[in-house]
Amino acid sequence: MKTPLVYILHCGNFYGTEQMALATLEGLSSEYTPILIAPEGVVIAKAEEKGIKTYAFRNLLQLSSQLHEVLSNYYELMVMSTGVKQALLLSVWNIFYRRKLTHLHIIHGGTDERESYGRKAYLNYFPVRFIAVSYFVRSRLIAHGVKASSIDVVENFLLPERVAKSPKRPQFTRQGIQHIVVVSRIDPIKRIDVLLDALDLAPDLLQHLEITILGTGWNLDEMRERAAKYHPQVQFLGFVSDVPQRLANADLLLHLCPTEPFGLAILEAMAADLPVLIPNTGGAAALVENEVSGLHFKANNPEALAKRLRELLTAEPEYLNRLVAGARQAVETRFSAEQGIANYHALLTETHS
Repeated sequence: MKTPLVYILHCGNFYGTEQMALATLEGLSSEYTPILIAPEGVVIAKAEEKGIKTYAFRNLLQLSSQLHEVLSNYYELMVMSTGVKQALLLSVWNIFYRRKLTHLHIIHGGTDERESYGRKAYLNYFPVRFIAVSYFVRSRLIAHGVKASSIDVVENFLLPERVAKSPKRPQFTRQGIQHIVVVSRIDPIKRIDVLLDALDLAPDLLQHLEITILGTGWNLDEMRERAAKYHPQVQFLGFVSDVPQRLANADLLLHLCPTEPFGLAILEAMAADLPVLIPNTGGAAALVENEVSGLHFKANNPEALAKRLRELLTAEPEYLNRLVAGARQAVETRFSAEQGIANYHALLTETHS
């Protein structure tokens, strides 16, 4: 009988964290029996479609009961958790059960420092191994008191079927870019305003560029009104269901957040053969080797962004295709499911021994 691998999520949506949870469970299913515990929501339905055993909870009391059931059913188990409360509940229950428990706490990071990193140090007192999805996330954990010796880095990845199904942008055959796409929440920390500021400084760019911004957020209306007044070529479409096809139809993915913990949309763009332009700080910066698999611009700097966009307006097709080729190699090696799953399997085995 295979050892169960239990993934505990703190959110029931199906964004980056939840997608990576299912990808990890799928990737390790040949070695372990996958089980998902998560709040009621889309991720539970997605897991059940894949034949993964699920437990859905509505509150901490219900989660506590489910952890009690799982621990009572298995003497030995592997667990990946994402929320501090869930991890603490599991650790406290196991003081009673004394199961052979291998516990990895996965930190994807986020926009709220306290929620994303500030409380993780509570787990220093339990036998928990911390897994950061980027070296930027690792640095934030250390800054908030998590022991550096307890942190490993395992980057996110794309499953091969996801890469294969991703619509692909045709090779560049003409000079320059015309259509830019941004995939982001529309919140202040995401710095959509840097793009609009760059356009204020370089209004000539609007004669050549079409810019589409996909996503929702609490200052969507403010950004949309500003664009409608001063930059009519910038369209805020809100939530859309066809992001992969829109990536394939564009000429460039622009990412603006300077403190992004990782940036799964960047990998998706790279898989779609779309060049990427991202800030030179945060976890996203490390996803791209500048001038090899994508491009950097100075974070929070509208002048630097405008300069990069001007350069791209006249970029030769050979140059753009070379960036695409470098990104494709990164997706097939560094960010491959084979590499990511191998990293998780090695950590589970090492921590378990």
